[in-house]
Amino acid sequence: MLDLPPLARFGDRLATGLLDVTSDPAALESEGFWAVCAAFEGGLTCARFAEVRTEPVPVPTPGKWRGPAVGDWTSSLDRAAYTTGVRRIRAHIAAGEVYQANLCRVLTAPIGPGADVDALTALLARGNPAPYAGTVRLPEHGVEIATASPELFLRRDGRTVESGPIKGTGRTEADLLEKDYAENVMIVDLVRNDLGRVCATGTVTVPDLCAVEKHPGLVHLVSTVRGELPADAGWPELLDAAFPPGSVTGAPKSSALRIIDALETAPRGPYCGGVGWVDADRGTGGLAVGIRTFWIERAADGAARLRFGTGAGITWGSDPEGEWRETELKAARLLAVASGAYEVHATGEALAT
Repeated sequence: MLDLPPLARFGDRLATGLLDVTSDPAALESEGFWAVCAAFEGGLTCARFAEVRTEPVPVPTPGKWRGPAVGDWTSSLDRAAYTTGVRRIRAHIAAGEVYQANLCRVLTAPIGPGADVDALTALLARGNPAPYAGTVRLPEHGVEIATASPELFLRRDGRTVESGPIKGTGRTEADLLEKDYAENVMIVDLVRNDLGRVCATGTVTVPDLCAVEKHPGLVHLVSTVRGELPADAGWPELLDAAFPPGSVTGAPKSSALRIIDALETAPRGPYCGGVGWVDADRGTGGLAVGIRTFWIERAADGAARLRFGTGAGITWGSDPEGEWRETELKAARLLAVASGAYEVHATGEALAT
């Protein structure tokens, strides 16, 4: 097992001194600061840390991270399989079984046994900064995740909860199609329904609908859904109502999950799950949707693999080749960060060479 101390980073918040680890969401209503990782398939890891301090993500150290070559990545679905999957989803839509379903693929590449996900975090922070970036390093518990997520899954401040579903992606705002706006509205309705299952009646609102957000190399359509938890509901009830995130499943969620299970050939794991933190003492927390996310898996013999997921929401208006290109667009910059050779310039930027 790699001898690296447990830690968690969220923005400039660094947590160290691991106290305990549990899969019980009720722990998030107890006390202390928790790092939270929820796999798409349902596994939950909650890790409580003793010390939390403000510390910026370190500047990348040349040679500390040795990622795979760009050509080393393999995909759980190749281009032919992915475009066939898009056509099958369109057939399900034509049959009235689903309105939208997210189709994803998982990319895998071998990596050195000494790879440290926190060194990758340093590169991501400069090569692809993201509002919900986070890192959880728990090698003894099989959790080594670095996310550059742009998407808010759940934010909680006391009884107020928010979700920020993303649907609609283009290189520029001009690339966004009517299909993107329609897809966003469909998922907003789904998220409203999810939060409505746990929030007090009449409190669920949509303060922002289809706002355009700019991110490195692309733009997204983002909406905001907000609600108020009743006194008898907390993190266990909230996660039960909202998980997995609606933006990476589809609508209706139950039908989309059944179709995803039939079409995808690799588990998503932390990709499309939830990654974030909970401060149980203050009643606050923030979980990102685990997109733009890398994670390391280690075998008993010490061999390690780096994984990364990418996908797209499929609707009746989807073009199979266009959806494949969207998955490529979402992955391109991040794979370059993880796979390239880097120089650290005087500005602190890490640039591919």
